[in-house]
Amino acid sequence: MNITRVKICGLTREADVEAAVHAGADALGFVFARGSKRLLEPARAGALVSLVPAFVARVGLFLDQDAESVARVLDQVPLTLLQFHGGEDGGYCRQFGMPYIKAVAGDAEHAIERAEAEFEDAAGLLLDSHRPGGLGGTGQILEWSRIGRSRLPLILAGGLTAENVSEAVHLIKPWAVDVSSGVEDAPGIKNAEAMHRFIKEAKCEY
Repeated sequence: MNITRVKICGLTREADVEAAVHAGADALGFVFARGSKRLLEPARAGALVSLVPAFVARVGLFLDQDAESVARVLDQVPLTLLQFHGGEDGGYCRQFGMPYIKAVAGDAEHAIERAEAEFEDAAGLLLDSHRPGGLGGTGQILEWSRIGRSRLPLILAGGLTAENVSEAVHLIKPWAVDVSSGVEDAPGIKNAEAMHRFIKEAKCEY
């Protein structure tokens, strides 16, 4: 029996952090990528992260940022996992000495195979519907039929909602799913009921 883990990404408010934890989220995502509607400054992120209890992962999302910018965030925010969404190579991702996941355009041809070779030590590959180097969080659905298997844990994202996540889990059997816009009333403004329903549907047995 397997039960899929759930990450709620793009959190910006204290109430949403608390609601996501209460609903049973395994990981919470905080965005530091410039240009995102869910962007957080480190001081603000630190305040939100302080509300996260033990055994819930604290994930920082970055996109093609210089290493110094990432290091400044890490000095102020006690993250437990890094998520890179841009054109970062394996050496860049490893330099921080922390577990990381790498986002790839999930329906691009041979994307998983290429990522396995470049990011062989990644804690997981996040498959999203964004264009290469994009932020995700667009609500566009990934073409699930094009997703292959991987020796690395797969994290499925892209257009997931409470209405379709159970189907996606049974079809793909991912290690985890990642949702942002699918549980929002507006960018960065989560809906507590939507998070609860999403997590309930995602954590189905397969």
